[in-house]
Amino acid sequence: MFTDREKAAFEAGIKLGALYHQFVGTPIARETAATVEAAIEQAVGLQPYVTGITVRLNRDMMVSNRFGYSELAGRMFDVEITTEVGATVCRARLRLEDDYPMMEIIEFHETTRDTDN
Repeated sequence: MFTDREKAAFEAGIKLGALYHQFVGTPIARETAATVEAAIEQAVGLQPYVTGITVRLNRDMMVSNRFGYSELAGRMFDVEITTEVGATVCRARLRLEDDYPMMEIIEFHETTRDTDN
């Protein structure tokens, strides 16, 4: 049997990994980056246990090719995700660290639920 903490960490990790591999290579330009950020947030936010997600893409790394767009690279991601399983909340992120797109857990905490309602 796994704890809620282990499940929350797994859910955060699997969602960051899926996000990374699903969207790398997407055609992107500085003008469309905000739309892509919102689309990723909305898509990933639909999944079970996700209670929050923020996606920011490094526009400085978006260098247009001769056709006027760039390709989304893993190094461009700055993502924070929050998952909740039972009473356990996990915050995790994906961001560039030492020139590598690193995924890591930021923190765990327990929710305080109002049981009178």
